Parts: sequence; C-alpha cells; structure tokens
Amino acid sequence: MLISIMKNFRYKSASLFLVALLTLTTSWAQTHGKQGMVVSDNALASQVGIDILKKGGNAIDAAVATAFALAVVHPQAGNIGGGGFIVFMDSSGKTTTIDFREKAPLLATPDMFLDEEGKLVEGSNHNGLKSVGVPGTVAGLYLAHGKYGVLPWKKLVQPAIDLAKKGVVLSYTLASHAKNIQSGPSPDFIKNYFTDTEGRLLEYGDVWVQKELANTLKQIKKHGKDGFYKGKVAQEIADYMKNNGGLISLEDLEKYTAIEREPMKGTYHGYDIYSMPPPSSGGVALIEMMNLMEQANLDSVAFNSTAYVHLVAETMRRAFADRAENLGDPDFNPDLPLDKLTSKEFAKMRYGNIDFDKATVSDSTKFAQLYDGTNTTHLSVVDKDHNAVSLTYTLEQSYGSEMGSSKLGFIFNNEMGDFNPQPGYTNSSGLIGSDPNLIRPEKRMLSSMTPTIVGKDGKPYLVIGSPGGRTIINTVFQTVLNVLGYEMPIKKAIETMKIHHQWLPDQLVYEKDLLSPDTQKSLEKMGHKTRGVQNLGRLMGIIYDPKLNMYIGASDSSSPDGASIGY
Repeated sequence: MLISIMKNFRYKSASLFLVALLTLTTSWAQTHGKQGMVVSDNALASQVGIDILKKGGNAIDAAVATAFALAVVHPQAGNIGGGGFIVFMDSSGKTTTIDFREKAPLLATPDMFLDEEGKLVEGSNHNGLKSVGVPGTVAGLYLAHGKYGVLPWKKLVQPAIDLAKKGVVLSYTLASHAKNIQSGPSPDFIKNYFTDTEGRLLEYGDVWVQKELANTLKQIKKHGKDGFYKGKVAQEIADYMKNNGGLISLEDLEKYTAIEREPMKGTYHGYDIYSMPPPSSGGVALIEMMNLMEQANLDSVAFNSTAYVHLVAETMRRAFADRAENLGDPDFNPDLPLDKLTSKEFAKMRYGNIDFDKATVSDSTKFAQLYDGTNTTHLSVVDKDHNAVSLTYTLEQSYGSEMGSSKLGFIFNNEMGDFNPQPGYTNSSGLIGSDPNLIRPEKRMLSSMTPTIVGKDGKPYLVIGSPGGRTIINTVFQTVLNVLGYEMPIKKAIETMKIHHQWLPDQLVYEKDLLSPDTQKSLEKMGHKTRGVQNLGRLMGIIYDPKLNMYIGASDSSSPDGASIGY
C-alpha cells in the first residue's frame, strides 16, 4: 500500500514521504495531550510547532515557528506579507497582547479610493498595490519571541525554510486553488505561483518547491526583523512597489513597529476572558456580547431554538453597531469608550432594549443610538507549563492582493480595504464612514480578528480563534458561549451551528445545513431577513481538563488541511 502511494506521488526520499503522509491524511478528530498542543490550518505547520515544544521551546516559540511554517504551506492566509495579533497568557496567569496589524503607507490619504465626485471607486480599496498595507507579521513574531521566547530565533525560522526549500506535497485544497487561479483574471504573480521551474501547473500530489520564499526566510533567519524591514528584502519590496504603482517605501518599512498592548478583559460567570484591544474590534465586541448573554437565563433558552437564534442575533446587532460607530486605531483615537462598551452596566442597558418577539431595526443614520436604554488563519498553542498563545493573522482576502515580487516569493495583503473608504458615508449595505477608522498615514486599520484566551483560576482554560472577516467575532463569540454557557466539549462547540449578524446589511446569516427550516421560518415571521451560507468560521481551539490534567484540541472540519496535534 505505502509503496503504491509513493510511486503514485513520485516521492524522491523517505522524509518527503513522511511529510506527504501528514498532508494527505489529516484528521479532524479531537486530540489529547498532557505536554502540549498545537492546532492550526495545516498538519505540517502543527507538527512544526509540536517539534519545537519537544525541543524545549515554550508556547511562544511554537507559535512563531508554526506561523512561519503556515507562510509556506497555507499561503492563502498564512503570511509574512500581512499582519495580525497575539494574545499570550504565561504560566503565572499574566496576559498580554502583541499588535502587528498592518499600517497605512506614509503616502496614504483619506480620499485615496474616491473619484472626482467623492464617491468610492468600486473595488479600488481591495485590488491592486494601493490596497496593500505595510506588513507587520515578521515584526510581530520577532517582538513576541524577543520578549517571551526561550529558543534561539534561528531555530524557529529554519523549519519553514526547510519546507520551502525541500518542497511540500500539494494538497487537494491547494491544487484546487491553483487550477481556479489559472482560469481567472488574477495577476501574473499568482498565476505563476503553483508552477514548477518549467512553468508547468502543479497538480495534487506534486512536490511544490518555493526557492524564492526560502531565500527570503533565510534573510529573516539571519537578520531577524531587519531581514525583512531593511536590506535586500526591503529594497526589493520598495522597488516592486515603485515600479508597479504601489505606495510602500523603504521609509514605511523602516518605521514599522509592532506594539505590546494590554488585553481587553471581561468575565463570564467566574471565567476570565482575554482578547485583543483596538485596532482589533474583536475583544471589545466579544466581551460586550458575553456581558449581554450573562443577563440571560440560558437554562430557559434551548440551544438552536428560535429564541436562542433571535437572542444571539440581537446581541450581535448591538455589538456591531457599537463597533461601527466607536472603534479604530487607539494611537489615532485616544478617547475610545472601551470601558463603557465592555461594562456590565452598559450590557444591562443594551439587553433591556431587546424585543424578544421581533427583530429590531438596523438604521445606518443612527448607529447604536437606537439601542440605548473574509481570508485569515488562526493557531492555538499550549505548553507543559500552561503558557498559552492565541494567534490570528491575515492577508485580508484569500491570497490577499494576489500580487508580489517573483524575487521574494510571498504574497502581499490587501488590508487597506479594512479602512472606512468614504469619509462620512454609511449606508444600509454595510459601507461604514465613521471617523475613528478613516485612512491616515501610519494608522492601523480596524480588524475583526479575535484571538482569545479564557482563564480559570489563573490558568488557560480555553484557547480559541478563527478566520472569516467580520464573521470572526461572531464565530469566536458563539464558540466561547457554547463552552462556557452550554458546557459543550471543544469539538462540539466548534462544529455546531453558527449564525452571523453584523448590523449592516440587516440580515441574519446562517449555516443552511444546520439550522432547521422551521426555525428559519419562525425567525422570518419575527422580522429577520435570513440568508443561508455553507459555512461560517474555521475555528482552531484547545480546552484544558483540570481533572485529567490534559489538553484537548480540535481543528474545524471546514479546514481541509487543518489538524490538532498534541503529545
């Protein structure tokens, strides 16, 4: 059997065969481990993290190595050309965050995506090199390692170099992406991405070598942060931008810094919730929604019932209206009302405004005043000492801008689309124009990424996160609620039905195979406008069982190559 597989996939060495076997036999089963656990969107990357833990690394080391590995094996979202966030809880229960969100270039302006009449040029803020924010991933991983890692930096980058240089077996998912990209209107860079040295499009089971990316990673391994933001790599980024209409300069790269920030903190019936502060909106919205749900008696609200879906949707509606009106980069908005939005008193007022018999209104002219009275990846890590990392990073859309230098081998983000593109203009379709998230040079765009750690008695109890654009906040919220409020095991909490409401557009999105038709009809009679989708979120989670002193990890079955690996 094994000989047949090796012959079929043309392996040249036993080591490549073992790597391929991990890729092609990914399991979504719930896994257990006493010494550590890594859950990510790719089995190869998860194994890299576990190997680092076995070599004496801590959760930060494993997260850094896993993130670099994902840049090789999960290119649609794993990245060194994007940015993201880390939530870290150490063995003493102290929690902090690392903000490595992308920044607007120095040449960016509030009206850069508008036409002469002041209207948004459709698609301009998501396509082309002007949509690229200054990448933050390398700076963020370097800062996290420098402050909290224990193994040498070089040992954390080397596994990704090996994967890129020796090659990885193209999974079914990546092979499908390659074929779809070839048939679409994508830029030349991404069309040549999944090809061999002769320009042949790779197929499922082929070994995919990325020499240019390996060379870029070697610079990062040798020079740390400066290997990306200065020197050869930075010069090539700047030259590529200048020659192709982009805005990012050498000065942008040299000035970029990641920031350590205090986490957003909340509680739910004795559990401590830690998540990202702005420029992520995730932590604020998550804590606000958990505060609202704490007002409810869940014993009388059956899971998946009409009453449950209605309550959760109305909770989401209020949090997203507050998000749209109030949140942005705190370095440009020093007076964000974070304490108010995450207070128990505020939640009581918001909860008291919910009509339990009908849907309320989403009015683009009044934001949340009525209620007064898309591709990312996530990884979760824990180690033997109970250090925990929740890391979410992104290119924005799948494969970001689909652009990059052929000399560097990685893809640039298109995160400028997360700014409010048209100052002062908010409409019912979901375009937001509030001031806190308008474009400014060196400003970080608002994000929905919600890496989260739930603590119990000073130890990490739940480590969770998800990709999914604005749906991230709601999928993480529902999973946390499933575990803490409905006492579900981690696998069930991840896999069970999710919904999404983001205030505008005013629609309740649901997973059409998991919500009963009768419930949908009942919700529509209450005034909800419903829309079915195939899937919401792609969660990666770890829960701690204190009775057995054991970690339990689960990778969402919607992640084709994902895996939880423990030992």
